[in-house]
Amino acid sequence: MGNVTIGVADRELVSARFIEAFETNTPQGTFINFESEQQLWKTLTLKRWEILKVLTGAGPVSIREAARRVDRDVKAVHSDVKALLHTGILDKTEDGKIVFPYDAVHVDFVLKAA
Repeated sequence: MGNVTIGVADRELVSARFIEAFETNTPQGTFINFESEQQLWKTLTLKRWEILKVLTGAGPVSIREAARRVDRDVKAVHSDVKALLHTGILDKTEDGKIVFPYDAVHVDFVLKAA
């Protein structure tokens, strides 16, 4: 486990990180990137943030346990978990548990004038 940075990054920035890592043989960190602020907020709703918060550093848990930790209905949490699995934010273990494999999350994006 380690840290992950969730943010907004265009293809140019992602490519620059890749090239830097390749040329210097230096890790650039772990990133989960979205193409826009809208995509980030559409994917990471408040309820989904709550799920990530309770799963950060928790190791693998069942969906039922995640629902208990956020004090929500299992069916509703299952829907949110499915969306987070689909986007690759959460992982599923071989025994069917879900995991957010990070100890800490840093959120990073810049708002610019339109």
